[in-house]
Amino acid sequence: MSQFFYNQRENLVSDAIEGAMIASPWNNLARLESDPAIRIVVRRDLDKSRVAVISGGGAGHEPAHVGFVGKGMLTAAVCGDLFASPSVDAVLTAIQAVTGEAGCLLIVKNYTGDRLNFGLAAEKARRMGYKVDMVIVGDDISLPENKHPRGIAGTIMIHKVAGYFAETGCNLDTVAREARLAMERVFSIGVALSSCHLPADPQDGVRHHPGQAELGMGIHGEPGASVIDTQNSTDIVRLMVAKIRAALPETGRLLLMLNNLGGVSVTEMAILTRELAHCELATRTDWLMGPAPLVSALDMKGFSITALVMEESIEKALLADVETAGWLPPVRLRASQTQPCNIRSARVAFTPSDNPVVGQYVETVTATLSAQEAELNALDAKVGDGDTGSTFAAGARAIAELLHQHQLPLSQLDTLCALIGERLTVVMGGSSGVLMSIFFTAAGQAISEGKPVVAALQAGLAQMKYYGGADLGDRTLIDALQPALAALAQHPGDLAAAYQAARDGADATTRATKANAGRASYLNSDSLAGNMDPGAHAVAMVFKALAGA
Repeated sequence: MSQFFYNQRENLVSDAIEGAMIASPWNNLARLESDPAIRIVVRRDLDKSRVAVISGGGAGHEPAHVGFVGKGMLTAAVCGDLFASPSVDAVLTAIQAVTGEAGCLLIVKNYTGDRLNFGLAAEKARRMGYKVDMVIVGDDISLPENKHPRGIAGTIMIHKVAGYFAETGCNLDTVAREARLAMERVFSIGVALSSCHLPADPQDGVRHHPGQAELGMGIHGEPGASVIDTQNSTDIVRLMVAKIRAALPETGRLLLMLNNLGGVSVTEMAILTRELAHCELATRTDWLMGPAPLVSALDMKGFSITALVMEESIEKALLADVETAGWLPPVRLRASQTQPCNIRSARVAFTPSDNPVVGQYVETVTATLSAQEAELNALDAKVGDGDTGSTFAAGARAIAELLHQHQLPLSQLDTLCALIGERLTVVMGGSSGVLMSIFFTAAGQAISEGKPVVAALQAGLAQMKYYGGADLGDRTLIDALQPALAALAQHPGDLAAAYQAARDGADATTRATKANAGRASYLNSDSLAGNMDPGAHAVAMVFKALAGA
């Protein structure tokens, strides 16, 4: 089954071109009216008094080439089918449509189809009286013995340099000379963990090498120059940079470009950017471009690195503003920055103190929850992942340990609640620890503001409900805790009434066939019916122990 979003295969490229034109922020593109098989995108602000810069090739390399049409870069892009050169007629049509007396420069990646079709179109155009020159880009260094290195991502640097000098009104000889100067100074290499998917490919012929990567990738899914035994980002970038460095002249400041071949996540590209910023060429590098998909290969899980040796005219050209969707302005390569952070500690400051009554309450609650561990786990196993008892017991034992070590501020209830809340987030796992921490932290704050204990506990419950999203009837511990606190508010000090209210609430959860919070919310009614919520049962057992029932 094809892993590719599209409508009809025959309309794929035209649909992609239309989408790119619609999304262009400059609204400066148009498709040339011609034979439907000819796909040419041109600048709407065409000025034939200046040298035209034309490029193109197969589709599938987006944003190349349509994304680089606009002021300061390409005058026109000639689009072939996926990974296929446009026809001679298409190239010749583009030349005639955008070229005036100043002439035009064709920029072609070094592939046989592109060289032949653009070359024949150039010859025919010359015969018709047009001034035409052509630059063939071969920036791939992965096969140093190959007499015809491929044109890959570095090609867009040539687009930018040529486009700049054409935009400033230079003649064709100057535009071509500057483009060739840049071409001689650009070096690229690619790598991938897998090749790309092709539309309408039922075989899904993507190559994968578990634990390995293909080094020396082109932009058409063809095999790399070699397979390396690593997927480690540091090792891969170091190896690629070493190969680029061997190809570079010994001197000269650099621009480094990081190009996404289409299928690498934003997170991974950020990691690779970090690696590039710390590579052995960093001390020679002034400018960074990317990370971004600039010349892609559909969804290839790979990237390429390009190094361009700067020269004054090249640097000026690369930094000039453009009106294109695909070009990214270079930025200075710089170290990541840190900002001083002066904040107060969020840790609860306290002095241990004694209060026998409060201490007995803490002892009763923690002992009850510890003793209920197995029973609560068994209840939770019926509706959840079977760890409620262990989670509550972990929190209870941590607080009991502080109690027995006389490390609790028992005479300061607001600080005690805040400290319990702080400790529970550390020792209780998952959302339960956070919810109980919210409950105690908010209750402690309410006590510090002068609220009575029961009202403060109700305030803590309100905050737990607000942040947690559960409410009465949602089959959680709230079904027992809320009525228990309401009973205490109505009958101060009557723990027996609180226990009965909590017991009734917990019992009600056995009749609930729908949970609206927690893991149980993913279960059907048959799984819930007759099973008590473990959190509600825990609350009921705590109030039972406090009431001495």
